Amino acid sequence: MSMENLKEAVREKYGQAAKQAIAGQKSCCGPRAGNPDPITINLYNPRQTSEIPQEAVLASLGCGNPTALARLNPGEVVLDLGSGGGIDVLLSARRVGPTGKAYGLDMTDEMLELARQNQAKSGVANAEFLKGEIESIPLPDNTVDVVISNCVINLSADKAGVLQEVFRVLKPGGRFAVSDIVVRGEVPADIRRNVELWVGCVAGALHESEYQTLLAAAGFEAIGIEPTRFYGAKDARQFLAGQGLDVDSLAQKIDGKFISAFVRARKPRS
Repeated sequence: MSMENLKEAVREKYGQAAKQAIAGQKSCCGPRAGNPDPITINLYNPRQTSEIPQEAVLASLGCGNPTALARLNPGEVVLDLGSGGGIDVLLSARRVGPTGKAYGLDMTDEMLELARQNQAKSGVANAEFLKGEIESIPLPDNTVDVVISNCVINLSADKAGVLQEVFRVLKPGGRFAVSDIVVRGEVPADIRRNVELWVGCVAGALHESEYQTLLAAAGFEAIGIEPTRFYGAKDARQFLAGQGLDVDSLAQKIDGKFISAFVRARKPRS
């Protein structure tokens, strides 16, 4: 699977998710035939979701809540990689206040359109949605205080490139604070080869040691990975459903090996 073909698969999947949100239908990371999604369920509390349009909530495909875990301060500049319907951008914009700014970056036209509609409905003035790819961030060097992301970096076929770009746009002392799917242990090749699972937030996940290595290679310090959810065999069966795989066999092989995690790091001050 080439990088361009993978990007097109991601773009198609998330464009469809935006259309579902506009139609009032909840999207999820992967096909689960109406079952509760163990990755995306109950990530935001009612107080947070009451602050933003319902379409932003419906379009959320994340695996965590980086806005709750990241320490966002008034006046800071925040960048959300793969901002989707805008939920984390709009929440971040409120956290940093009128003297700060929140950028959202997405490559999918339908998601960008939805996010801008949600921004207009919410009345948030200090947010801006940019079209582009997370491997080539359309912002100058040293301009962002905090980079967040919600279950998106795992979708990239060039994760080292993404982390290098994040390092470039962060100011000295800037923070990397993302939610992502992370692997602990070996994952069968059948899972890695399945593009639908990659697009669905699972198969593209990095091993936690590899994540740490890539962050260090990009120049980051104070690297940490904090699990926020663990997924067992029952959850794995939901990941694998409808993929043409031997679900019972593979579910046991990946039992407990996928986690949602809060990944943090810092760009050195000098």
